[in-house]
Amino acid sequence: MDKTILITGVVAALSAVLLGAFGAHGLEKLVDAESINSFQTGVQYQMYHAIVCIILGNMSVLQNGFKKRIFYFFLAGMILFSGSIYLLVIDEVLGISLSSIGFITPLGGFMLILGWIFFLISLLKIK
Repeated sequence: MDKTILITGVVAALSAVLLGAFGAHGLEKLVDAESINSFQTGVQYQMYHAIVCIILGNMSVLQNGFKKRIFYFFLAGMILFSGSIYLLVIDEVLGISLSSIGFITPLGGFMLILGWIFFLISLLKIK
């Protein structure tokens, strides 16, 4: 499982860098400044949690069950939170309305929060 967490963290970090570059250079003529700021928020949260996944995959002090749960919450959170932001920003570029998926963003944020709560609990349980 550690290898999966590490690889996922690296892939998420790599894609955050690519998406950040796209947001900074590719979107500027396509969407307004507020949309670019939203896109960058998605990139930032993805990168933060990618780095935490890399750290998590290297932590041998945590029980595997907790590590797995934390990882899945972070992964779901990155996909739902950041992914929905990306889609909501580029929907006008694609010419389709994805505003109906707006409820997914806070759900993704909640998954990230749960990941951090379980991370804290797992650290408190270390003997």
